[in-house]
Amino acid sequence: MKPTADTPNQDLNRAIVLRPLIGTVETGRDVEARLLEAVGLAQALGLDVAHAEAVPLRQISARTLLGSGRVERLKEHGADLGAGIIVIDAALSPVQQRNLEQVIGAKVIDRTGLILEIFGLRARTKEGKLQVELARQAYERSRLVRTWTHLERQRGGLGKTGGPGETQIELDRRQIADRIVKLKHELEDVRRTRGLQRRARARAGLPAIVLVGYTNAGKSTLFNRLTQAGVLAKDMLFATLDPTARAVKLPGGRSVVMSDTVGFISDLPTELVAAFRATLDAVTEADLLIHVRDIAHADSDQQRADVLAVLAQLAKESNGKSPPVLEAWNKIDLLDDATRDARLRRAQAMEQGALAPVAISAETGESMDSLLAAIDRTAFSATRIVTITLDSGDGKTRARIAAAGRILEESSDEFGAMTLTAELSIEDAARFTPLEPLLEEPRAAAK
Repeated sequence: MKPTADTPNQDLNRAIVLRPLIGTVETGRDVEARLLEAVGLAQALGLDVAHAEAVPLRQISARTLLGSGRVERLKEHGADLGAGIIVIDAALSPVQQRNLEQVIGAKVIDRTGLILEIFGLRARTKEGKLQVELARQAYERSRLVRTWTHLERQRGGLGKTGGPGETQIELDRRQIADRIVKLKHELEDVRRTRGLQRRARARAGLPAIVLVGYTNAGKSTLFNRLTQAGVLAKDMLFATLDPTARAVKLPGGRSVVMSDTVGFISDLPTELVAAFRATLDAVTEADLLIHVRDIAHADSDQQRADVLAVLAQLAKESNGKSPPVLEAWNKIDLLDDATRDARLRRAQAMEQGALAPVAISAETGESMDSLLAAIDRTAFSATRIVTITLDSGDGKTRARIAAAGRILEESSDEFGAMTLTAELSIEDAARFTPLEPLLEEPRAAAK
């Protein structure tokens, strides 16, 4: 969208980034790190950031979020720098966004809109484009008040009597609603296809390993290191958007299927979580999550908390499905010797459940053997709950199932056929149920 004022000196590639500090929202988060992250998001969109600033707000303006004095200074600063884009690293209401654009005379974009723009730029596959469009449609539906300048135009009725017609904004909202329904149907087909693929891998006894982590933590670099997949890996926020899966052979000779996913971020827009459900299903259906952390980042602990918050949200929406998590402390090659030694000692001393973190460098390949060994131990110690139906005389198979795992429930029909619900290792589940679908979530093996 073009700036709302005729300002020939404005450069639509030059931006001012503003990080509002609202009350206690910033507690526990380094302000400078959040501002740098906002600058990184703007640069990921290809913007030239001419100025970036974190500004405290004494109170929130319902009209413009920022106070009137701050808005005027921002207008003057933008004019001096020739900035055609104002990035507000916070959520703006449609009215606040419209009013800021009218007063400042430049395009204003909030945090959600900025991330959506980046996702739209990066999507390559049909699935990725569908997911981004769904998120954008949901976002724009509430912002028609800003988008259209002809909202009072009406379509007249038919015949001599005419009629009140339908305002343009009502028509546009209905068209967006129809498009959202269509996109959701197409993405549901994608979910079903992915579900079938996961079940096929489960029947083959291949555990599903999914890389998760904060954006730019090094997931794609690690994925390329382990799989030689050649996916885009850059020092850039949201460099990877489209999901990729590859087989990885482990030291013991067994294989797993590893998937790279979109990076998480603080204040992840709800539109994105909903739109990327087809992709994020892989997270809750995984046998093991590898949480890749940028251990050299000054804000690494808070980034970890942001990722865990997203995982908790996904688990809540998936009936409590929560795979075990193995942390990979990445980028140890960027640490000085003293900090590196301290982090390595910390990793060796820590235990999270049964999984101790592994310190690695995806860039140099350091400690890849240790990570693969940890994946080997953990992935194949997971179990699945499966339902198996046996012929009435097949007591031998029942005994083998009981010996391999645990029979949780058992029933017989009028013909004597036995239906068992059993907890088995991934390998045994594949061996005993070659034609059965994956019915339940993986769980860590009981010790």
